[in-house]
Amino acid sequence: MTFTKAPWPRRLRSAEWYGGSSRDNIYHRSWMKNQGLPADLFDGRPVIGICNTWSELTPCNAHLRDLAERVKRGVYEAGGLPLEFPVFSPGESSLRPTAMMYRNLCAMDVEEALRANPLDGVVLMAGCDKTTPALMMGACSVDMPAIVVSGGPMLNGKWRGGDVGSGTALWQMSEAVKSGELTRADFLEAEQAMSRSPGSCNTMGTASTMASMAEVLGLALPGNAAIPAVDSRRRAIAQFAGRRIVDMVKDDLKPSDILTRTAFENAIRTVGAIGGSTNAVIHLLAIAGRIGVPLTLDDWDRVGRDIPTIVNLMPAGQYLMEEFFYAGGLPVVLKALLDAGRLDGGALTVSGMTMAETLDGVTNWNPDVIRPLDQPLTPEGGIAVLRGNLAPAGAVIKPSAASPHLMRHRGRAVVFADIDDYKARINDPDLDIDETCVMVLQNCGPRGYPGMAEVGNMGLPPKMLKKGIKDMVRISDARMSGTAYGTVVLHTAPEAAVGGPLAIVRDGDMIELDVAARRLHLDVPDDEIAARLAGWEPAVAPPASGYARLFHQHVQGADTGADFDFLIGGRGRAVGKDSH
Repeated sequence: MTFTKAPWPRRLRSAEWYGGSSRDNIYHRSWMKNQGLPADLFDGRPVIGICNTWSELTPCNAHLRDLAERVKRGVYEAGGLPLEFPVFSPGESSLRPTAMMYRNLCAMDVEEALRANPLDGVVLMAGCDKTTPALMMGACSVDMPAIVVSGGPMLNGKWRGGDVGSGTALWQMSEAVKSGELTRADFLEAEQAMSRSPGSCNTMGTASTMASMAEVLGLALPGNAAIPAVDSRRRAIAQFAGRRIVDMVKDDLKPSDILTRTAFENAIRTVGAIGGSTNAVIHLLAIAGRIGVPLTLDDWDRVGRDIPTIVNLMPAGQYLMEEFFYAGGLPVVLKALLDAGRLDGGALTVSGMTMAETLDGVTNWNPDVIRPLDQPLTPEGGIAVLRGNLAPAGAVIKPSAASPHLMRHRGRAVVFADIDDYKARINDPDLDIDETCVMVLQNCGPRGYPGMAEVGNMGLPPKMLKKGIKDMVRISDARMSGTAYGTVVLHTAPEAAVGGPLAIVRDGDMIELDVAARRLHLDVPDDEIAARLAGWEPAVAPPASGYARLFHQHVQGADTGADFDFLIGGRGRAVGKDSH
């Protein structure tokens, strides 16, 4: 039985596989029909890929199978054929040595799946920290119509009458146990209350930051970022996305049409306004590199330097993602920036409307959660980019998560050669350290760890915590979880493992941090620094084989996005020759 419908307005990419009566066309269609697909689904309608990072090993994304079904409904309603496929799912909470090591692998998986299969458009199902940038990176490299559907944050954690923020509470409670303020039994009891629904972190961590980036960049429908994972409206927006991608294919609306320089500058300003994760720096640089938009570390400071943080969410503030959604979510933030002339409303979005058009009629329902621009949580939020002889290629710090009294500081270095050295010595009561010291962690960058783990927010020595010290200056070439906090200098580049100046810092060296002046200085004579660098030898041996070897050989520095050198720039929507 077949049905007729109006022909599609133009020849589709999938027609190279399914559109015709040749032996090869019949081969492709006949195998697909073993799934019970009716013949008229191959009558020239668009084939929409549902690129799913669902995995039970990735708790943030374990509910994406249900959302994918909602997307399929929308695709069918709009006259398309949805076909779901899995890609590598780098889960933040379990992967070793770090999920960041596998972001590029996931992006490669996405790109090759899109390039090799008969797809006209794709819905990107993401949630956990690295899955969102990885899917966007892969889709940008192919540049076919694409839309992001996020899994959404968990409900608020609840413990002893208060809210528990995923990640942030973990760091806080862990320190409290070390200082004796909290018992181990209390900590274990709180564990049961931290993650009480499907979804990603309920703080403004990396997952929520990157969901917000997908929305402000224009690759997700308005409101996508903040809807809780278990809210029925999350399912509805997934279905809307399924409908919308079909129209995007009809209009040939591609990432390259949306991800302009303007879109990235809007995103940088938004990171400051929401108090977003420092991880956004690396991911946006990588996404820009894939789509061919010139974006540098200095753009972060130039564009976002004076943006106030107005979202009062942990780790910088008080509330969690549930309250953010109930207050109106990201559109409220974008509207505030737009009205103040800090956002370009002409940027195009996947909705087919400009950013300004999507924000018409937006209302702030809770000014304590999303504050007015003239009553910010932090007057200058965003990401501060530091430079100096300790970070010639740059380093970053998140002012909204740091202690004001440490934003200008001079202290004696206490150096840890790597994360194992840190773990071996940090609890030693005889460690020569006080609250004025600067903790320095080496060899934890992209090549050094390998993968650049989230170990930059080193826990303080117990001897300091017991004195009531809650924060110290910490410097590394590593990353920090978006849920973490503190006066932590990250992404120091060049990293120690490639011979950056961080590698030659020694115990007792004096280090100066001046965030206002954007300065990070090793107070050692130039000739002494040169001599140390001349005598430097790598402390990290390259992996012998496998993906780790590929990663070590080709990963770039944090200052350019830590992507692989051979993946920069798009490669177009090529259709390979049929091998049958």
